[in-house]
Amino acid sequence: MSSSSEELWPGDWNRASLGLCALQALKDGPSYGYAIITAFERAGLGTFKGGTLYPLLTRFETAGWVEVEWRAGESGPGRKYFSLTPAGVLELEQQRNQWLAFTQSTTAFLADDSNRGVSL
Repeated sequence: MSSSSEELWPGDWNRASLGLCALQALKDGPSYGYAIITAFERAGLGTFKGGTLYPLLTRFETAGWVEVEWRAGESGPGRKYFSLTPAGVLELEQQRNQWLAFTQSTTAFLADDSNRGVSL
């Protein structure tokens, strides 16, 4: 998933959070793939390739979570812009709430020394 030889985070973590982060990147308005990838990098999430992001955005379009619009480029080729639909906004909110609850539980579990060495 990372285009560099060193991943900031384990690939499984990136795969698990990429969809949610892509929806979040579109929260404030339409954007295009390279800008979304740049936002991920600035946020410290790592470096992603378009070949990872674009299929995900296509699945979101099929699900009705994003709309696509082609815009002419100012000095180059046109760009494909993605924006959240009302269904996408609802999906973002649902996934964000689930993720926050999951990470809170995971963090609490990892911080609790009494969980170490527990056998079932």
